[in-house]
Amino acid sequence: MDPQIRDIQPGGGVIIRLEQLWGYVRRGWLKTFRRGYVEQMRFLRKGDRNVCPHDVLDPRDIKFYRNQGGYYWEPKDDPFAWRDHLPFARSGLAELLVFDTLAFGYALLMALIALRYPLAGWVTAVLWLLVATFVVIGGLITWFFRNPRRRIPDAPGNVVSPADGKVVLIEEIAHDPDIGGPAIQIGIFLSIFNVHINRVPTATRVIGLRYRAGKFLNALRPESARENEQVAVILQETAAPYRPMVVRQITGAIARRIVCWIKPGDTLVSGEQFGMIKLGSRTELVIPKEEGLEIVTRLGDKIQAGSTLLARYGGQGPKA
Repeated sequence: MDPQIRDIQPGGGVIIRLEQLWGYVRRGWLKTFRRGYVEQMRFLRKGDRNVCPHDVLDPRDIKFYRNQGGYYWEPKDDPFAWRDHLPFARSGLAELLVFDTLAFGYALLMALIALRYPLAGWVTAVLWLLVATFVVIGGLITWFFRNPRRRIPDAPGNVVSPADGKVVLIEEIAHDPDIGGPAIQIGIFLSIFNVHINRVPTATRVIGLRYRAGKFLNALRPESARENEQVAVILQETAAPYRPMVVRQITGAIARRIVCWIKPGDTLVSGEQFGMIKLGSRTELVIPKEEGLEIVTRLGDKIQAGSTLLARYGGQGPKA
């Protein structure tokens, strides 16, 4: 684990700080008024240490630190596990609540002013235009954080897309240090209209995570892959021939918050969710180049995370 990664959102942000502040208030209330609940959660809690900078009373307290190990609850003992089954990304629920409250709140305020007070015709028209604008913004924000179910084409050798978006790069690399040899790099641009949940390309084990602070260039620009803030997720297949793979989560001009909740040692099935990038970004996949590899996708293809096949390995791995 990169020591720079101390929580699931290494770039920080206003919303995460608001959530952490609310956490202090919530824990104080639980300790004062719900002591029985706190004791029950303590009894059901697993793990041998607290890696959080605060008390851990229930599963909400480890939300930002679940990639650090420590305390955890089994899904059957987590009273908030239902949030994982919502049609919206759980890691974006706070943003969804805050931004939609602001957008629809402003729309309601403008509508009330327009209806309540006798204003000049052009002023009323402007107010109703603002109402429509804020309603559209709220709708876009809601649409951005959606989390649709996906059918995963899980078969030996399949490599599925780690992100929704458009394929903007397919490039051969003579030698990639994480792959340990020649590789193929596939770049995917995510607009604000795409689902921003990231998924692993195949059944894998997490080998390591690497974070790099950086700029927030437009993710369509090739240099964004080198200069923007990013998290590199280094993976290895859980089945022979145990190929290494890398997924890079890269920020964009609008999306400035990377979320990655996995940790080294985790094992994930093909197409399983492991993070998201909030608001518009780039994701890159690096896979070994070897005999029998077929690149199925093409430049300009519109793809979906988990359900779109990007490549297929036909053999059993590189020849000795």
